[in-house]
Amino acid sequence: MKLTMRDVRSQLTIAAVAFVLGMLVVIQLRSQTGGSALQALSTPDLTQLVASLNSQNDSLRSEISTLQNQLDELRANRATGATSVDQIASELARLLAWTGLDPVSGRGVTIGVSGRIEASAVEDLLNELHNAGAEAIAIETVRVVARTTVSGPPGSLDVDGYVLGDPFRIRVIGKPEALVGSLTRAGGIIAQLAATDPEATIDVQPTDEPMLLPASKRDLIPDHGHPRL
Repeated sequence: MKLTMRDVRSQLTIAAVAFVLGMLVVIQLRSQTGGSALQALSTPDLTQLVASLNSQNDSLRSEISTLQNQLDELRANRATGATSVDQIASELARLLAWTGLDPVSGRGVTIGVSGRIEASAVEDLLNELHNAGAEAIAIETVRVVARTTVSGPPGSLDVDGYVLGDPFRIRVIGKPEALVGSLTRAGGIIAQLAATDPEATIDVQPTDEPMLLPASKRDLIPDHGHPRL
């Protein structure tokens, strides 16, 4: 292929630029290491020195990249760990509230019970509340937990050692509309208790302000079960 004058000029220009760059590299190396030492080196030695410096620079770049990846991984692990801790703390708080170990507050309903009512009827009422989505229940100052029992004759019902008067109050935390709807529906628990305990009166009122329910005073440690890791 015949080269044009423009091609020849381009090649000469590239060669000149390469030569100048090479001279600049040599001058810089001589100024950095004390020109007297580099002046004694031959051209092949200088070429080898430049190649060695380039290799060291590549190694440093690789190490920087590795360290940056490690730093990114540590930051990601820290963020993941912080998220996990927050999730565990949230779950622990929920479990403590659900089991009755911590006091809880929230909106719900207040149930006033007056007149003669059987202990079994109160327990049926509590079961219906749990089924309706109650998150926490307290009868007067007694927090209802899994081991709570209602016993005794009408007029002197006993709830975990607390003797109820007449009337007594049940406070429930949960969605007010769901709780009221479940309790007062046709054929619901209040309608059933009206037939089995006609002398009892049960009044359900949703609460506008949050209620504070106390923690359980019972020892919730299992009698026979033991934790196993």
